[in-house]
Amino acid sequence: MIRIFKIALRNLMRYKRRTLLTSMLITLGLLMVILFSGLAGSFKEMMIGQITDSNLAQMQIHKKGYVSSIDTSPLNLTINQKEYKKIEKTLKENSDVEAYSPRIKLSAMLSNFKETTNIRLNAIDPEKEIQVCPNISERMKFSGGNKPNILLKPGQIIIPAKLAAGLQIKIGDSVVLVANNRDGSVNGLNFTVAGIIETLLGPQGKEGYMHIKDAQSLLRMGKPEIIEIALRIKKFDELDNVYADLEFAMAKLKNKKGKPVFEIHTWEKLSPFSNIAQMIDLMTISMKIIMIAIVLISILNVMMMSVYERVREIGTMSAIGTAPSKIMGLFLAEGLALGLISTLAGNIIGIFGIYILNIYKIRYAFGRMDNLLLSPTISFSELAWVSAIILVVSVFATLQPAYKASRMEPVDALGHV
Repeated sequence: MIRIFKIALRNLMRYKRRTLLTSMLITLGLLMVILFSGLAGSFKEMMIGQITDSNLAQMQIHKKGYVSSIDTSPLNLTINQKEYKKIEKTLKENSDVEAYSPRIKLSAMLSNFKETTNIRLNAIDPEKEIQVCPNISERMKFSGGNKPNILLKPGQIIIPAKLAAGLQIKIGDSVVLVANNRDGSVNGLNFTVAGIIETLLGPQGKEGYMHIKDAQSLLRMGKPEIIEIALRIKKFDELDNVYADLEFAMAKLKNKKGKPVFEIHTWEKLSPFSNIAQMIDLMTISMKIIMIAIVLISILNVMMMSVYERVREIGTMSAIGTAPSKIMGLFLAEGLALGLISTLAGNIIGIFGIYILNIYKIRYAFGRMDNLLLSPTISFSELAWVSAIILVVSVFATLQPAYKASRMEPVDALGHV
């Protein structure tokens, strides 16, 4: 086997220019795949992290039918304290759950005593929320530019930057919130603006934050109720497995009619960015398909030319008793060697390229957040998988020319001009 590879390498070096150009083309294809995968993967992870760690959370639990409701903030699908205790017990029994936080979503009217506009609010328990969404404070501005130990206290509200600018509200100003309760009645409370939040959704975003106790008072909840429970798990890579476990556990919590009471969704079901993430994955796959096509066509062309130029040589090998299988193996070894050399060069240059990109630090903006930093990386498993594809395609592309060479009749081959 080693002898065949030595002969194969020697044959490749007989046509140095052609071998070099083909190898460079394959190397370039692999390099582009590595760089694109590193950049696209880093962008995808960054965006998912921004969405889940600063606003949405990795998973959410609601009353069944809440997410599909036509009402953006249905107050008739709340989770009472008894139900919350059952869910809490289930979450504590799951060792993969790192933290959870109760929330209330509501719509209200915000007034600065001169003008009034609508606002959507996330009512949170600040201490628990920061554990579920650790980056939430990165989007907030507070008085003096210093971040407080607690995001907000009862009686305080954090409003979106768009509303603050439109209504000319500053940190420390007093505002009024008016909201419809579940029974249709109206209630209003005074609040102090504790901070301003830059939304992920750009200039159209109108979501603010308030304390969960204030929301329960504003909505006149006789007993504490919540709308959703946000979850964070210990290992994000295990999201699908943890989701399956929790979905199974939630299905056991049924009402008197024996039907499931709660539903659980991952961030992918709750955020439109999941479609963008899928497009990134699709583009990455497309790049790999293009790379496979480059390798296939390049090596097929080289090996077909090699067979055509060496017909008499092949005839001589057959005439002196070389078995067809050895002739075929020789050409397969040439294709494999060409793919191996190109793969090795592509991996080395690709890893070096990723290193250079991390040195120069690519920055970009997303929504209202500037100076987000891309950190391209590519895993060893990804490199191994892509390299294996190149090697398999290299051998596959060589099969037809190698089979043709092994089936040549010695007399016809020796008489070839």
